[in-house]
Amino acid sequence: MVSGSDTKVCVLGLGYIGLPTAAVIARTGVEVLGVDVSQSVVDTVNSGKVHIEEVDLDGLVSGVVARGHLRASTLIEPADVFVIAVPTPFKDGHQPDIGYVLKAATTVAAVLKAGDVVILESTSPVGTTEEVRDLLAKLRPDLKMPGLAREVADISIAYCPERVLPGRILVELIDNDRVIGGITPRCARKALAFYRRFVRGACVTTGARAAEMTKLTENAFRDVNIAFANELSLVADKMGVDVWEVIRLANRHPRVNILSPGPGVGGHCIAVDPWFLVAQAPEATPLIRTAREVNDGKCDHAIAKAAQLIEAHPAVPVACLGLAFKANIDDFRESPALKVAATLARRFGDRIRIVEPFARTLPAAFDGTAARLIDLDDAIETCPVMIVLVDHEVFKSVPLDERATKAVYDTRGIWPDQPAPDFTPVLRLAS
Repeated sequence: MVSGSDTKVCVLGLGYIGLPTAAVIARTGVEVLGVDVSQSVVDTVNSGKVHIEEVDLDGLVSGVVARGHLRASTLIEPADVFVIAVPTPFKDGHQPDIGYVLKAATTVAAVLKAGDVVILESTSPVGTTEEVRDLLAKLRPDLKMPGLAREVADISIAYCPERVLPGRILVELIDNDRVIGGITPRCARKALAFYRRFVRGACVTTGARAAEMTKLTENAFRDVNIAFANELSLVADKMGVDVWEVIRLANRHPRVNILSPGPGVGGHCIAVDPWFLVAQAPEATPLIRTAREVNDGKCDHAIAKAAQLIEAHPAVPVACLGLAFKANIDDFRESPALKVAATLARRFGDRIRIVEPFARTLPAAFDGTAARLIDLDDAIETCPVMIVLVDHEVFKSVPLDERATKAVYDTRGIWPDQPAPDFTPVLRLAS
């Protein structure tokens, strides 16, 4: 039973997706247990607080914990629905690592019973849901698994990837369409009944492999389009043209919509997921591989440009604005801004100041460096050189009269009115 008020749900992984998902489900009145390997995370959630920055998440978690609908533990308990939302990083050589997924499945196997539904939400290589099924079948031979048993299976297994935007997760978990891929059509229907409890968007059912590839396709599509913008910025740099003006003018064409370039691509999705497709079909993915290489290479380009500007202004403090992988969040995973700033800190020592309004301390990437965290007002007052790495709203709000005398390398194009540095090339224009 996955749609009644007495349904028990267990969410494995209380990170950027797992905790919001658990809280949204708990808001419907369902009893939710969140399982995480970190005792600190468990203690934080059980106190009604959050360990990640996300709009309105703190209030939601506080409310559902206070009402007894959500609690956390390091130990799993029996439930009716198990949602796996653990990381899927890549290993050396950009090979996908589903070790956390399989470990979570092993944990679920210990308490699995007939009638349960197991849903994988972690972004995964094609075929991972079937690997979860096969592992469960091995660990629990007493239960009939879908696609393996001739008769009706005891367990339903499905894949339903998240497709949310940090900063809007609570809204998009509810409003966005969901793709639900079952090992069998019956599995998909069981998972559909569960998601209908809290999703207002359309829920479309398909097979597990199609759903897995859909998520990878979405992120590869965005990566390829960003790569075009980043490559365009490199061309504009060589030709001495303002790439932001070119994009703005080109986008006036009714069928052109070029994205904005930046210092690379970050986050745990777009910067990672396309490699899953490349790893599984290397001979068939030259475009996807090239896009990944362009976007990773853009980070090195940004480091070189920033270093050039810093060296042209010796012995003065330099402010690196932003560390997050995108605007207005505290997520530093795979962040090109973080890589640029940390590299500059190792190279230029105590000249480097970091401005990141969503951080209380510098990340571990700065360990052993002399860089220090300062606020924006201090940066404006004390730093003649500024490297814009993230387009946080607070950075956009700085008026021209407070930065007119600064030497600026703007990788995000947030200050189009910024005077050019007093030397060539015009780094402001080269994202």
